[in-house]
Amino acid sequence: MKSIHLTNAWHATSGGIATHYRSLLKEAELTGRHMVMVVPGEHDGIEHGLTTRIHSLAASPSPFNSAYRSIMPNQWPGIHSRVRQIILDEEPDLIEVCDKYSLHYIAGAIRKGYFKGLKKRPVLIGLSCERMDENLGVYLTQSSLGKAFAAWYMKWIYFGFFDHHIANSNHVAAELRLAARGHVTERGIWIRPPGIDLSSFRPSQRGQLAHTVLYAGRLAPEKNLQLLIDAFALLPSDFRLLVAGDGIERPALEAAASRRFPGRATFFGHLNSKAELAKLHGNASVFVHTNPAEPFGIAPLEAMASGLPLVAPNSGGILTYANSTNAWLIKANAPAFAEAILNTFDPELRRARISAALATAAEYHATYNPKCFLDMYEQFMQHRLDSQPDFRSTPGTWLGAEI
Repeated sequence: MKSIHLTNAWHATSGGIATHYRSLLKEAELTGRHMVMVVPGEHDGIEHGLTTRIHSLAASPSPFNSAYRSIMPNQWPGIHSRVRQIILDEEPDLIEVCDKYSLHYIAGAIRKGYFKGLKKRPVLIGLSCERMDENLGVYLTQSSLGKAFAAWYMKWIYFGFFDHHIANSNHVAAELRLAARGHVTERGIWIRPPGIDLSSFRPSQRGQLAHTVLYAGRLAPEKNLQLLIDAFALLPSDFRLLVAGDGIERPALEAAASRRFPGRATFFGHLNSKAELAKLHGNASVFVHTNPAEPFGIAPLEAMASGLPLVAPNSGGILTYANSTNAWLIKANAPAFAEAILNTFDPELRRARISAALATAAEYHATYNPKCFLDMYEQFMQHRLDSQPDFRSTPGTWLGAEI
């Protein structure tokens, strides 16, 4: 059996989606499963493994975040010609698309019979790792019209293109729940958070440096990183800020840090190994995550696994695993964040919440791992599922064009 996975969320320093797929590729190699990735790149190319392949397609920078590239349709009906040829050559049993803007049309074309030349009809999976309405809010508009457009698009230009859907958190799945209403064909929606590698992130690597705040993740507009600068500026002068990650916001953040608390912040850029990141965890005393609409958040969970107190907004996908017993969750404003950071140094609270956080992280290592995803794909391909979906699409009071 063979699966093809397509995403635009892929480059040398990309975040959780690429990390998830790289974990799947590693597991596929270890277990002899055939898995193919189709991703954007600067040039066309192919990387071969024993049972895996990564096809890179030359693609232009994305219009709203130039750190990423986007594979765009170049022939009707919404298909890139090389993507089409890869699918025909690979003859997959399953196609998964993690993209809501330019690659998901392939699934719609297959469902409608516009994709000619296929010897067999693959199972079509939509993987949602972010919400469209929140992306529009960051990069275009937060107006009610923008939210209405996102709801319409998700319902009629996205949801119906696939046989099944997977979401990485309840927060992301909430948008799919609305889109699932009013479809004649029943579709299952599974909520499957990604896992973490406890062999890389563990409390035994904790160091003794005091009053050091760490942020690790992409430096992008949706991460709400102005809050990090504003909150840190309210902390005493003996605090230091460590920032691991890269992105289009980095120059502005470095300039703001230099202006508001000169000499107290260090920007490391993208770290190439988990060992380097684990070392930073060991040199920090608190981890701060600032995005109130985080789809899931691997970085905060890795911090919890490392024995670091987590300070984060009390909203978004991190509520999948973070709560008042294992983290400091507060409103997304600078005074609340600064106060919470100081509160993490209360010895009794710190000890209790770190202990609870380590137990939570262990659950995500044991339950949500790459093998679980690959097993699920095989069950989809065999039209046999060991588990029931978390919810299903349901007929609504009015019906539109069903594909």
